Amino acid sequence: MNYKITVLPGDGIGPEVMGEGTEVLGQVAKLYGFTVELEHGIVGGASIDAHGKPLTDPVLNLAKQSDAVLLGAMGGPKWDGLDYSIRPERALLALRQELGLFANLRPVKLFAALASASTLKREVVEGTDLLVVRELTGGIYFGQPKGITTLPDGTERGVNTEVYTTPEIERIAHVAFQAAQKRRNKVTSVDKANVLEVTELWRKVVTRIHKNEAYAGIELEHILVDNCAMQLIRNPRQFDVLVTTNMFGDILSDEAAMLTGSIGMLPSASLGGKVGMYEPVHGSAPDITGQDKANPLATILSVAMMLRHSFDQVAAADRIEKAVEAVLNEGWRTADIQEPGCKLVGCKQMGQLVRDKIAQLG
Repeated sequence: MNYKITVLPGDGIGPEVMGEGTEVLGQVAKLYGFTVELEHGIVGGASIDAHGKPLTDPVLNLAKQSDAVLLGAMGGPKWDGLDYSIRPERALLALRQELGLFANLRPVKLFAALASASTLKREVVEGTDLLVVRELTGGIYFGQPKGITTLPDGTERGVNTEVYTTPEIERIAHVAFQAAQKRRNKVTSVDKANVLEVTELWRKVVTRIHKNEAYAGIELEHILVDNCAMQLIRNPRQFDVLVTTNMFGDILSDEAAMLTGSIGMLPSASLGGKVGMYEPVHGSAPDITGQDKANPLATILSVAMMLRHSFDQVAAADRIEKAVEAVLNEGWRTADIQEPGCKLVGCKQMGQLVRDKIAQLG
């Protein structure tokens, strides 16, 4: 099998961590008898500097014609003063929308070796293994009307509109229930149905989908978003699959990420169309760019998610994940997850350690 993959490293530490991710990809491709064809493009701030816009038509077309997209982080202080319509992050929203990627999957699994790296007590976070399923192309980030207008008295008014339709809710609910069938058969739907009519509809539709015979063995519970935020800190082990709106998912997935000790550890997948997109959860970290301090593990684990979800290369994905866990168990750490008694390494060495372990596992 040959897979065509669009590689968009992004800004800041994006190219550094992406380099380690693609090295791992090439290694497992040889080990498992498939080939990868990598096509590189620029997005975000790099594209603004080169072309005046965060996403060009040629790069978008490249992504559409690929089998999957590997994406790095985008943005940084250099571009913060730009109009919202052309900021680096608009490339991410446009890719999601143009590729039809309505479901974002963020696994939050605490590696046992990192239990003490979390800011929460070990007894609270140990054993955390949940999946956030976030609706990605609807809600307040895309709803109309939106914008800032000047009122007759000279003051300004900002508006964003939270909108969901029945089909949008139905399809993300199916993703969540199907994910739960492969995990521990529990879905927690997060809303604010007590005050927001749009999420009253969300709860109604999710409940109806749950009654589908195919989901009879799955437990469904509803929880208000403020309570969910509290419960993630109080007892994260109670959750299996969390499904929620675009904005709530954006916030809760980052909160959940910190249960693991570092946002630099977490991969994500955006699915729904023909082409899946895979990216680390962390940002571009301009403060450490070019210093070989970045943690490449989230990008490497994103490669594993791509192999699993887009290409059904399950054995290769398993091998990468086992290699990452083995390296952590041996005490190797980048600066963001450094602990007393552990061995500090940079981005390049961490990537090499994972590749060495992949080879040894064979």
